[in-house]
Amino acid sequence: MSKLQLSNDGNIKHLLTTEGLGRDLIHKIFDLAESFLNVGNREIKNVPFLRGKTVCNLFFENSTRTRTTFEIAAKRLSADVINLDIDSSSQSKGESIFDTVDNLISMGSDIFVIRHPEPGMPELIAKHVGDNVHIINAGDGNHAHPTQGLLDAFTIKKFKDRFDNLSVAIVGDIKHSRVARSEIHALSTLGVPDIRLVGPSEFMPTDMGQLDLAIFENMENGLKNVDVIMMLRIQKERMIGSIIPEDEKYSERFGLRKKHLLVAKKDTIIMHPGPMNRGVEIDSDVADSKQSVILAQVTFGIAIRMAVMSMLIGKNI
Repeated sequence: MSKLQLSNDGNIKHLLTTEGLGRDLIHKIFDLAESFLNVGNREIKNVPFLRGKTVCNLFFENSTRTRTTFEIAAKRLSADVINLDIDSSSQSKGESIFDTVDNLISMGSDIFVIRHPEPGMPELIAKHVGDNVHIINAGDGNHAHPTQGLLDAFTIKKFKDRFDNLSVAIVGDIKHSRVARSEIHALSTLGVPDIRLVGPSEFMPTDMGQLDLAIFENMENGLKNVDVIMMLRIQKERMIGSIIPEDEKYSERFGLRKKHLLVAKKDTIIMHPGPMNRGVEIDSDVADSKQSVILAQVTFGIAIRMAVMSMLIGKNI
């Protein structure tokens, strides 16, 4: 994967997963994102980094935050943006995704932002396209969501400054969450020494044994003295053939309430990649509290996605 994602000089040519990204490269993305943070506050909210380039959003699954922030990010970089309506495209007539991509490349598309229910589809497309076309994985099945993992790590950096002394708890349906996987790999690479997975045993991943992760089935134990709490929703759409827990019973055991914050550090931040199911995995008074940085994640996501697209085109400063 590293050979596919990275060019010979170590820069990114596709972004498919956080797994295999080096610490220096992640910090390079963060530094560029930092320089973009104030663009949204200007009277003229754009910079010319992607002027003359075309970004095509191909979303085969529903999205609010990811699709919209990618569009805003591309437009702030002065790119032309195509949002393909999959339901009204030739996909509905049986055209293959590779033919769709080839046709859009023939129309001058330079970057494809792809969300797809099949794990590995962005990787297959990256192998299919030429050297001058770049692929960003905006979520593929339960496999990866790299820009979300990066923006979450960037949010932690903005509020906590460092990674090497943190305890981070990721709570909920980790097994089916592409966000959790990307987050875990990013935080491990950045040197977070204490990554905790909190949730029922059936929601724990079984394929991440190479990483040093602590697993808890009790909220109070899992959240004790943590610096960061990342809440996840139940990924019901990915539980084909599985028993889906009842919302009320799940919430009783793993819904984040104010009482749980008493065992965490006083300056703990609360995160959620969205969409939130208020009253299930998180109570409203926690989601809307002063410790919540959920809306900051969305804002920082624009800067991270600007940084990634700029680096794909070779703009690093």
